[in-house]
Amino acid sequence: MKLVTRKMRLIVAAVALGGFTAGAQAVSAGDAAAGEGKAGLCGGCHGFDGNSEDATYPRLAGQYAGYIVKQVKDFQKGHRSNNDTMAGMAAMVGSDEDAKDIGAFYAVQKMKGSLSKPDKKIVAAGEKLFREGNAKSGVYGCINCHGEKGKGKSESVSTFPVIGGQHRDYLVKQLTEFRDGIRANDPAGMMAGIAKKMTDQEIKAVAEYLSAQL
Repeated sequence: MKLVTRKMRLIVAAVALGGFTAGAQAVSAGDAAAGEGKAGLCGGCHGFDGNSEDATYPRLAGQYAGYIVKQVKDFQKGHRSNNDTMAGMAAMVGSDEDAKDIGAFYAVQKMKGSLSKPDKKIVAAGEKLFREGNAKSGVYGCINCHGEKGKGKSESVSTFPVIGGQHRDYLVKQLTEFRDGIRANDPAGMMAGIAKKMTDQEIKAVAEYLSAQL
């Protein structure tokens, strides 16, 4: 287990260092004011302030701008193909500048209340997994990449997104798709490698915990 943990830490460090410049550039270059107008079409699914009212669509409020830009580009280039609707919408983002402006706009928005009522027992189990992982199965603790309460480590390292406060149903779907190979745009296959070791119960538990972190 020590070898697995050490290997994972080395991967995390390499990905973080590799993503530092790109993340910082995405944040500094975006114009939130310009992005408000450009994000109009996004609002139909994600909410006009980034707080989607349908748990199948992710919240974008408070998300790192660099991460949003990466997802748009990944859909455009076919690196991410687990949502046909989003692929079509991403194709309508005309330039890198537009993507950065949209990302900057959502990054400064604030998350609102949860759409679901957390189950306290499941939240407790999810928090333990989030913080400690599962030594027996080799699941790496989420906190190591996503920070305290899933609120991210730093906006200058947008490789690891903000997941605290995200919709429970959306998190379950993404973790399941990483595990099943439906989504595969994670750096160095990190999320897929972790998700493949998680049971359905563990996925639901950590999603329950994170959805309560507003």
